[in-house]
Amino acid sequence: MCEDRGRGGTEIRRRGEDDLVACVEALATVHEADRYPAEWPADPGRWLTPDGMLDAWVVTAGPDVLGHVALTRTDHVLAVQAGLPPEELASVGRLFATASARRRGVARVLLGTATAAAAAEGLRPVLEVEDGGRAAIALYERMGWRRVGSRPGDWTTADGRTALLHTYVAPAGATR
Repeated sequence: MCEDRGRGGTEIRRRGEDDLVACVEALATVHEADRYPAEWPADPGRWLTPDGMLDAWVVTAGPDVLGHVALTRTDHVLAVQAGLPPEELASVGRLFATASARRRGVARVLLGTATAAAAAEGLRPVLEVEDGGRAAIALYERMGWRRVGSRPGDWTTADGRTALLHTYVAPAGATR
């Protein structure tokens, strides 16, 4: 699944309530390193459990969370960008891998898991990514996701510019 590289075995599984503390701790390291999310949420556990959440998964190594992804219902704005009705879509979000987990396939396997879960429900996966997320964009494009639109965000990036969000749609029939 994920490359081991001598750091102990990894596991991908559905996120449980018991995982939220470790998820918040992992998210804090990502925020410190990458400023994701752009602004630290008042309630990070709630942020990781957005309205309309269908499911969520984690990659773990022992007690440590190495990465996270959630699948949610798609809002109208994202559906318009994707050019499809919201009821035909599922949004991939809250996707992150800790710095120690990078280059080990963690984000790839999480994205594949969420994509497969959406497809199993007959839904087309979509997502948004900020223009500064070059590594994420490269991953999505390597996995065959297609950029279908862009729009300004409602926040300012660390370098002082208005965020630019790109909408991506998974390839038709994508699973993993």
